[in-house]
Amino acid sequence: MSVHVRGLTITLDGRVIVDGVDLDVAPGECLAIVGESGSGKTMTANALLGLTPAGARVDAETLELAGTDARHLSDRQWRALRGGAIGLVSQDALVSLDPLRTVGREVAEPIEVHNTVPRAEIGERVIELLAQVGVPDAPVRSRQYPHELSGGLRQRALIASALAAGPRVLIADEPTTALDATVQRTILDLLAKLRDDGIALVLISHDLRAVERLADRVAVMRDGRVVEAGVTADVMGSPQHPYTRHLLDSVPTPRETSSPPEGAIVLEARDLVRDYGIQGGGAVRALDGVSLTVRAGSTVGVVGESGSGKSTLARMLLAAEQPDAGVVLLDGAPWSSDPERRRRSRRSRIQLIDQDPFGSFDPRFTVAEIIGEAVVLAGDPRRVRGQRVRDLLGRVGLEPELARRRPRELSGGQRQRVAIARAIARRPAILVCDEPVSALDAPIQARVLELLESLQRDLGLAMVFISHDLGVIAEVSDEIVVMKSGRVVESGPATTVLGSPEHPFTRELIAASGL
Repeated sequence: MSVHVRGLTITLDGRVIVDGVDLDVAPGECLAIVGESGSGKTMTANALLGLTPAGARVDAETLELAGTDARHLSDRQWRALRGGAIGLVSQDALVSLDPLRTVGREVAEPIEVHNTVPRAEIGERVIELLAQVGVPDAPVRSRQYPHELSGGLRQRALIASALAAGPRVLIADEPTTALDATVQRTILDLLAKLRDDGIALVLISHDLRAVERLADRVAVMRDGRVVEAGVTADVMGSPQHPYTRHLLDSVPTPRETSSPPEGAIVLEARDLVRDYGIQGGGAVRALDGVSLTVRAGSTVGVVGESGSGKSTLARMLLAAEQPDAGVVLLDGAPWSSDPERRRRSRRSRIQLIDQDPFGSFDPRFTVAEIIGEAVVLAGDPRRVRGQRVRDLLGRVGLEPELARRRPRELSGGQRQRVAIARAIARRPAILVCDEPVSALDAPIQARVLELLESLQRDLGLAMVFISHDLGVIAEVSDEIVVMKSGRVVESGPATTVLGSPEHPFTRELIAASGL
């Protein structure tokens, strides 16, 4: 076995984080470890890399990694094992790759540290590795910096770096989170090829579709324990533990029916065009004649790859940017073309729920202050503001006690609920939701989607729901708009677009999403 673990226990600050975990991974096999945030899956992966936090105590009856007993390794010995025998592919390639180094230098570092090839051959080996993981024009890409690559190419470069010193074990920690469906599929296909070539692969993921596609076996973790384990097809097809069934029930599924929206038109985009200048001259067209219509009480889902223009469209709808041509109408009246001083009185009508609430909150503010800001803007009298904040917390399913906490003291799901409470505090008619659940575990994602559906039903909200995840779009949308390269390539009722797609790109998205 490349990974052979028995009785792994991790204690931190007097709390047991991982409790008696057993794992086995053979060469040429993929084991997936799944569970919600806080389940212990990432801490387990960290123990396999010798990267547990300072102060953590790691105990195990057996901890054999690539033939090495790792129970009592020094920091220096762990550094020799990492990269050389065990590689890591982490979640966010843009953060993991050094922005000040070219991709080639990043891939070269583990080769140099572990002396796997003569110095004169390092450059050639870097090009081979980038080509091996499917990076096109590898000699050119090796001279580029991470920000010059797409998300998929950055992730491939990160995998090349992890493979550089020839590890026998590869740990992939959420390697496809926040990637487009088509890019996810190519990364999963690449990991599958590495597995088939003999690498022992440990996949940490909350994406059960990715797990089903790649893993030979799966271990389900909850509260630091493995509550169910076995062959992937058996665990996914006939789960025995209630928690496993809960995880599977949380996976988004398409709506069975969708009625044509019949409410009044509250938001309309007509033939939007937006160009951005690029370094060295010229321009790139982010939106090219994009139109959509949003009706009261309905949801329009906008789906597409990174760079398709969907987030640019969101900024146009919010009048955060002006189109170069075309117009946005709010309640039938000019919106994008009006000066801001005339828009200001109507801004409460349309509100944003962002992908990263943590980045949009003032870290110094308490939850009460974050929501209270929006309550003040809504014009509520001072005497009712405190009660209004408490009411909003209750409406989004949060306890009043959370009002005293700051963003860093909240879970991802709690922060997203606070973001929703802030958005509805101004009593909007329209919510623009830009990737609001992309970074959340499946059960938390499901609860946030249920909350948005409940609010829509109770408040009569219209929603524009933007996502790269077609499974999520299929669950929430009455109508779907498919974007590629700044254009709308297909649109219509959700059941029609999903059931009888006409454009090849729509069919590709559906196939990549496993719907």
